Amino acid sequence: MAENSLLSKLDGLEHKFEEISTLITDPAVIADMKRYVKLNKEYHDLELIMNAKKEYQNALSNIQQAKEILDTESDPEMREMAKMELDELEPQLPDMEERIKILLIPSDPEDCKNAIVEIRGGTGGDEAALFAGDLFKMYAKYCEMKGWQVSVSSFNEGTAGGYKEIIFNVSGDNVYGTLKYESGVHRVQRVPATETQGRVHTSAATVAVLPEADEFDVQINEGEIKWDTFRSGGAGGQNVNKVESGVRLRYIWKNPNTGVAEEILIECTETRDQPKNKERALSRLRTMIYDREHQKYMDDIAARRKTMVSTGDRSAKIRTYNYPQGRVTDHRINLTLYNLQAVVGGEIQEIIDKLIVAENAERLKESEL
Repeated sequence: MAENSLLSKLDGLEHKFEEISTLITDPAVIADMKRYVKLNKEYHDLELIMNAKKEYQNALSNIQQAKEILDTESDPEMREMAKMELDELEPQLPDMEERIKILLIPSDPEDCKNAIVEIRGGTGGDEAALFAGDLFKMYAKYCEMKGWQVSVSSFNEGTAGGYKEIIFNVSGDNVYGTLKYESGVHRVQRVPATETQGRVHTSAATVAVLPEADEFDVQINEGEIKWDTFRSGGAGGQNVNKVESGVRLRYIWKNPNTGVAEEILIECTETRDQPKNKERALSRLRTMIYDREHQKYMDDIAARRKTMVSTGDRSAKIRTYNYPQGRVTDHRINLTLYNLQAVVGGEIQEIIDKLIVAENAERLKESEL
């Protein structure tokens, strides 16, 4: 009965899939970029469900045929083949059903977007800045393993190394949907290089992962943006210090949720090309406004969730990196791993996978599928 209920849900989506398949080839829809992108995303999601449905139906059909052979066939060889097929397919059904149920839960529309990641040293002074630097290296290596592109848009170095703050863009496939689990307070327990007594210190850094906004996600009056240019500091040859390639953007934005106006200030010194820096500063402006406008949406999600798997709460302590014991603990799912060096070397996929499993279990419970 459960499988009939599941198939009836899938049958209801077939017509919608066919309708969207037609719409995305309509020239009028293609001309409306905002609508076209939205429908394309919906088409891709439904295509995954339709493929899973086909696989599930084939398995059910083959199981039914195998049972009929066992009921009616006397040939020992045919019966043995039917029994082997049953033994292979029946254990696969629960996993197929689970995958379909997860696909039926509406996905976060932000998941497929690129991300802007902000890491800031928190409590702990120089050691916090060093830890923020270690976190950046960890994410840079992880992104390299995933084949994602990382570009730093701004940074403020710590006096003893590392970063007081570093902001970088990550582009690739399903970036935000993967990295969003990293938002929150990361804590480190270790003996700092400056510690002469060998005492373990606790420091922290905050990580904020934001979905990168597309041009049509937010409305910006570019005529109201005030631009300044300045010479970039630091190493990099004559051009960096003598040409005004750095850009500073000022924009007054009114929050539609609160009605309060605020000035947004963004600097970008990433490249030696001023137009490219302007383009990247604009991208960050769009993302910052998008993040603020969608905070109510994020708060509503957080209020409904019983656990803090991916609420985006940047004040929540999510993970501890304990160097003396060589362990990493994710506090949201009570997961402890004793492979600290591998984790800080970029191998965080196991943690993210377990967080995704925990969130999917929670979403299934909420959806009552």
